[in-house]
Amino acid sequence: MTFKMIHENYNVADLEKSMAFYEKALGLHEARRKTGDGFIIVYMSNDQADFELELTWLADHPQKYDIGEEEFHLAFRTDDFEAAHALHEEMGCICMENPSMGIYFIMDPDGYWLEILPTRS
Repeated sequence: MTFKMIHENYNVADLEKSMAFYEKALGLHEARRKTGDGFIIVYMSNDQADFELELTWLADHPQKYDIGEEEFHLAFRTDDFEAAHALHEEMGCICMENPSMGIYFIMDPDGYWLEILPTRS
């Protein structure tokens, strides 16, 4: 028996704002969308992997979500760490840096942390 990771879900308060963040900060784009009674789900992806980030907006929950103490995160590897850092610094979304490990974290509009790692040889 084998398993393949296919997506991770983040519930968001403002779908358009979150989609714009993920497009600018990480180059993700809308791959597909599901709309139903009181919800919209947008799957964000890029050409680098078939893994998707599922953004879920619920009409009955317009406020920010309580996501705890950021003890979980999604990680992204970049081939241009310096350019990524400069972009995220310009966006004002860097929330924690760990120079000794050579990584940093950015925070999305809902408070989810995303780890940024350089490509290592």
